[in-house]
Amino acid sequence: MRPSRIYPSPGEGPAASAELPGAVPGGRALPRLDREARLALLLVGPSLAVLLAVSTVPLLVLLGASLFRIELTRPWVGGFVGVANYAAMLEDVRFWHSLQVTAVYTLTSVALQLLLGLAFALALSAVVRGQGLLRVAVLLPMILTPVVVGLVWRTLLLTPRYGLLDYLSILLGLGSHSWLGDPRLALGAVIVMHTWQWTPFVFLVLAAALAALPVEPYEAALVDGATPWQRFRFLTLPLLRPAIVTVVVIRLIIALRAFDAIYAATGGGPGTATEILNLYAYRVAFNSLNLGYGAALTTALLLFTLGATVVFGRVRGAVEASP
Repeated sequence: MRPSRIYPSPGEGPAASAELPGAVPGGRALPRLDREARLALLLVGPSLAVLLAVSTVPLLVLLGASLFRIELTRPWVGGFVGVANYAAMLEDVRFWHSLQVTAVYTLTSVALQLLLGLAFALALSAVVRGQGLLRVAVLLPMILTPVVVGLVWRTLLLTPRYGLLDYLSILLGLGSHSWLGDPRLALGAVIVMHTWQWTPFVFLVLAAALAALPVEPYEAALVDGATPWQRFRFLTLPLLRPAIVTVVVIRLIIALRAFDAIYAATGGGPGTATEILNLYAYRVAFNSLNLGYGAALTTALLLFTLGATVVFGRVRGAVEASP
């Protein structure tokens, strides 16, 4: 008769004497999730520390400086003033002017970028041959840095009598103009410059959205005899609505904090014709050396940007939730 196999009882044998992976002295096992979380924190910790040092800490310093009077030309009059800088901002005519210029510059340039980007995307979607080459040509302005764009437009395109666009204006019988030196023309020229650089971004997003649209609704519309305008109005625009809202939100946020191209092209001039809020804060802080008031102006711009982000974020959520 074969003897029965005897299994060791719990707690006996060599297997019981070995500690479990992740066990701690005393027999309690360390949860695997805790160990993975500690490893993740160890790996991400240095990056988080650098991010806090270059973003969060300067932001806190900015908010703190806006509550003090800091004038490097008169350091003996400094001190904590609370919200006095913000109160002075409400009575500052130049602040309201720069805010108005910022609003006109942002809304006009974003609207032009949306219209031109959508038009280019629709036109290019109908092109069969050479589409890749045309895409590269349209995207070239976006590759340039804003400072280079400002210098190119100031020196090569808008210089009176010698700039390319001014030369075309002369050929068309419109005469030569000081595009960046005339207060009546400078803001329009800066808006055109900004539109030229960032329309490719809108085109890129909308072209990708167009390529992802389903073809079945268009085939049904063709069978029903819909005209091109009806297909665009009742099919393309509703299907592109989420992409349009997304690109408008992104462009508004970026346009509100514009600085480089305008500074390189006009420096905010002539006078204050192109002085957006960013440039006004720069002039107050680094030209007039009034760091406290400059910090308050920058904080106001930050609050405007956050407000626009929240509003358009909710609009985007409502659009995506709508049928």
